[in-house]
Parts: sequence; C-alpha cells; structure tokens
Amino acid sequence: MTKKVLIIATSPRKNGNSNRLAEEFANGAKEAGNSAEIVYLYDKQINFCKGCLACQKTHHCVIKDDANQIVEKMKNSDVIVWATPIYYYEMSGQMKTMIDRSNPLFSDDYSFRDIYLLATAADSGDYSMDGAIKGLQGWIDCFEKTALKGVVKGLGLEGVGAIEGKNALKEAFELGKSIN
Repeated sequence: MTKKVLIIATSPRKNGNSNRLAEEFANGAKEAGNSAEIVYLYDKQINFCKGCLACQKTHHCVIKDDANQIVEKMKNSDVIVWATPIYYYEMSGQMKTMIDRSNPLFSDDYSFRDIYLLATAADSGDYSMDGAIKGLQGWIDCFEKTALKGVVKGLGLEGVGAIEGKNALKEAFELGKSIN
C-alpha cells in the first residue's frame, strides 16, 4: 500500500544540512513506492500559538497564516517526518512553533501513525539530540495512535554543506526506503 509521507523541514537555512536529510529521506520513500512531500518552513509565515484552545472545538486555528495549510497536510498524511537542526541540544524554534500550532489535530481524526526525526548538529556527541527526541516524544505521546519509528543523527556538522558525503545521508535514504 502506498503511504503518504509528509516531511517538515524546519531549518531556517534554505540549504541547511537537515534539509539535505529531508531530501534523502524523500528520495528513499519515493523509491519504495510512496508519495513524499517536503514542506520547508524557512519561507513560511508561522506565528506562535496563542493558547486559546478554540481549535479543540473547531479543528482549525484562529490564526491566519501558513501553519493552517501545513496542519491540514499533517492530518491527511500516513507518516510525518520532522527534520531539524539542533540548537543548544534541542529542536529548532521553528520546529517547536510548528508542533505547537498542530494543536488542532489533537481532537481531530488524524491519519498519521509513524513519526520520524532527522536531526543535524555541530556537536559530535551521540547525546546531542536527546533534548529534541524527548521534546518530540512529548508531542507523540499526545497522539495515542502514533509512535516514533526512527531517528537519523547527523553529528559533527559545522556549516552549510558539511553533511555532503556523510553516512547520515545514506541512513536517511534507507530509512525512507523502509517505509511500507
């Protein structure tokens, strides 16, 4: 069965290393016969959640910006992949803001089940992504039908393009290819 894969690339940089992981994951998912779409947040207008909780009744956010369209794509996807650079041992602010803005999905009938994380960091320690994984797991725990299915860690990557030729790109491709 073909799965609909949505990759949310949260890097503020147009050609960031985590965006490259997103592209390779998408290539692998497509090779496996799935549809894959990447939404890049660097050119989107996404405001902070106001905490009004109106979305719990209406299933739509009252804020009129690009997040509403992304949340609709999330709702109708089978797989959601988050790609983020790691800042101060945590997910990017853009990723956290988009996670917060996905609140309309909490009380809605969403399709996604499998969640993946693709992350890149300048730090080379395996622990570098622990904060981001924990933060994402908190979001996943709020959606009882979902689970974290895989993580790709691109470590020791200083500067745009540092990921080229690294094993993390192959890992992202293979993880995307494993979706069935």
